[in-house]
Amino acid sequence: MPTQRVAARLPRAAAENDSLELTWDVFGELCRALAVKVAQSGYAPEIVVGIAKAGVIPGAVVASMLGCDFFSMKISRDTDSGKVRARPKIIQSAPREAMGKRVLIVDELTTSGDTLRMATNALRQVGPAEIRTATNFVKVGSFKPDYYALEAAGTVVFPWDRELVTQAGDLVSNPFYNDLL
Repeated sequence: MPTQRVAARLPRAAAENDSLELTWDVFGELCRALAVKVAQSGYAPEIVVGIAKAGVIPGAVVASMLGCDFFSMKISRDTDSGKVRARPKIIQSAPREAMGKRVLIVDELTTSGDTLRMATNALRQVGPAEIRTATNFVKVGSFKPDYYALEAAGTVVFPWDRELVTQAGDLVSNPFYNDLL
């Protein structure tokens, strides 16, 4: 039976607040574009490492599309008290399985490049054969990974961030984006 292609709705961009709201369909297409860019470059990663939390989502999708094993490592600016660190911190170390392998590090977005550089340095300690980096988005005028799907000037609202689940199980808008959406 032939596969039916469904056209993805374009992301909603709000000019007045310079934000980009993604649907799951568009997010999937961005992951596909990222996987295609990696494959067309001739790089053949053996494992993909997604940066937790949000980078594991595109990382797992890209790994699946490239037929690679998937691992994660957690690097975050968030603290347990809800504050934000000036620099990211490694919470979960680089996977030992990267030793001797070609690795692709994937995150959802990069601005300063601090997280990708930190992940790259941590993975180098494990001894991979080669490391390259990829993100769905880069901020205009910022650090550029080896591969990225799109550049964005404003805030990107990913589909998993738009709504939160309350303790009662209700979906509510994420208050962080109240002024944007």
